[in-house]
Amino acid sequence: MKIAISSTGKDLNSLVAEVFGRCPYFLIVEIDDKKVKGFEAIENTSVNQTSGAGISVAQMVAERNVSAVVTGTVGPRALDVLKQFNIQIYKGAGLISEITQKFIEEKLEEIK
Repeated sequence: MKIAISSTGKDLNSLVAEVFGRCPYFLIVEIDDKKVKGFEAIENTSVNQTSGAGISVAQMVAERNVSAVVTGTVGPRALDVLKQFNIQIYKGAGLISEITQKFIEEKLEEIK
């Protein structure tokens, strides 16, 4: 399973970025058998878009075949796009390494 986490940096010691559409990076984390098997950092090329950044980012994340997104907040239009792709959205804050473990343990709040 792959999850996308909005990130302030390029590694698991970065913080979860507060805003989905305007985060600098996404970490695509691969989880298998309740363990992190690897990750990839992706630069958010839509961060400086004047409008529609959330929609663009939601489509980009969906193209990576992720099952879930973890972020601080997500706008309504991006939320709609993610739901169209059946991607679950969870609220997270803090170190990505810790948030990933909470995701594995099913301890994150789902954003509806």
